[in-house]
Amino acid sequence: MLTITAIIRVKTGCEQPMRDALLVVADNARLNEPDTIGFFVSQDPNDPCLFTTYERFTDQAAMDRHNGSETVAKFYGIAGAMLNGEVVLVKAVEVSSKG
Repeated sequence: MLTITAIIRVKTGCEQPMRDALLVVADNARLNEPDTIGFFVSQDPNDPCLFTTYERFTDQAAMDRHNGSETVAKFYGIAGAMLNGEVVLVKAVEVSSKG
């Protein structure tokens, strides 16, 4: 299982638009990406400008399809103006999970 963890910080005032944009990506993954095993969105309750995603893929091809999707491209087009710094992406191989 391949994973991506994204750490996303947004400018003050952009919390709700970012949340909405991330939920569009999550919904698309749930409805249209059978090889995206999980797409989790979190928002820090103590710092609402800080979001994380945790994404699980069956293989590299599934990850590539997700990252190359029109939905992800639209997300980055929308998100760019809201970001407060670079998005940190950690790509990894999952070594354990509770299933």
